[in-house]
Amino acid sequence: MSAVGTTELRARFARRLSDLYGTEVPAYTTLVDECHLVNQRVLDRDGAAAERFGSIGRVTAERHGAIRVGTPEELSQVARIFGALGMHPTGFYDLRDARPQPIPVISTAFRPTDPAELARNPFRVFTSMLVPEDRRFFDPDLEERLRNFLGRRRLFPDELLALADRASAESELSEADAARFLDLAAAAFALSPEPVDRAWYAELEKISGVAADIGGVTSTHINHLTPRVLDIDELYAGMRARGIAMIDEIQGPPRWAGPDVLLRQTSFRALAEPRTFREADGSVTEGRLRVRFGEVEARGIALTPRGRGLYDDLMATVDRRVAAGEGSRQEIAADVWRQGMPSSEAELARRGLAFFTFRRVGAGSGDGDVVAEPIVYEDFLPQSAAGIFASNLSDAGAMDASQGGAPRDIGWLSEVIGRTIRVPEDIYAEQQAASLATLGGAFGGAFGGASPTSDGGARQVG
Repeated sequence: MSAVGTTELRARFARRLSDLYGTEVPAYTTLVDECHLVNQRVLDRDGAAAERFGSIGRVTAERHGAIRVGTPEELSQVARIFGALGMHPTGFYDLRDARPQPIPVISTAFRPTDPAELARNPFRVFTSMLVPEDRRFFDPDLEERLRNFLGRRRLFPDELLALADRASAESELSEADAARFLDLAAAAFALSPEPVDRAWYAELEKISGVAADIGGVTSTHINHLTPRVLDIDELYAGMRARGIAMIDEIQGPPRWAGPDVLLRQTSFRALAEPRTFREADGSVTEGRLRVRFGEVEARGIALTPRGRGLYDDLMATVDRRVAAGEGSRQEIAADVWRQGMPSSEAELARRGLAFFTFRRVGAGSGDGDVVAEPIVYEDFLPQSAAGIFASNLSDAGAMDASQGGAPRDIGWLSEVIGRTIRVPEDIYAEQQAASLATLGGAFGGAFGGASPTSDGGARQVG
């Protein structure tokens, strides 16, 4: 009997979720169709340059999903399921202090970390976990009731977890077991028809719509599934032309004439989906919830810690100028970028602001030119994620900033889920260092003799 390896299992799961979400949220299918049209137009227009950050095959297949869980135990189970797909926890994101709206969650992303696996199928899932212990959001009574509610539910059946553990241990499943794994996993992330306790959901929603979506229901579900597009501004205009209500702004760096860095995101607005509710008298009624939306992203170059510091400084300048009423965010951001961000990939490399791989072309070994190829940013931006969340929530929720928070960091989260969470910049630095090692320690020419180092500095060689 043939076996299904990790990469194929991941690809099949990504397709299953895409089909599932398209059934549950038809506007998502419209979004995917528009992405395909835009990507083809960009490919026709720009030729090989359109594939600077990945082949059109990879870009077309690429998805990132988002789910939300309530407890460390639930998150550790998620880690087992995604581990079966060759997806590892990467990055730590704390949205509790995010602007424009604090969200009472911490997050990581499960994704492949090997460049070859990313090229084969770059599926990733941004996974958020509620922090009921944070007194800025939850008082002791609500924390206790929330913990009790979460402790009574079971998101993932034992059979699914056992199959996941076997797939992780053996790096494959039989066709029959793979089919069963996919059925169980897709069902676990499908929207449940079980009625929602209206009073309990409403109480949590006063704190945060995200808290209600996590702790106000007895299951989890795909919150959004995100395709990748080569021109997000064109996509944004195209979706509006189709009559789809979009959020007000594209999140992240501005559109400008220089290199694309990190990640730009936008979404259509969360739709009011039919749900059933259980009322205080036990009756079941019809209603609607507005929590799920359709996000889309355009990816750029991964920045070094030094480059990320520059990015954060520029974004802070944009925020100050917008608050001062100097103009629209897009106009201000483009102006700030022209003044502060290097206008070429070569300058990003010289100044050690971005990650690249390097290889020789032409001539024989040890001769020829060295070319730099940008390493694509595979991760997420907390402020952009919070901006998307805020644009899709019905109200701002509530928090008491005078209360103390619950300290959380990447080490704490790694310990409670029992898996090391990788730092994205370390992964990019390793990729870059491996490419430099193939040059035999002699690098120069193409970028003025400066090569980026893993700490974001620059080293003169040759």
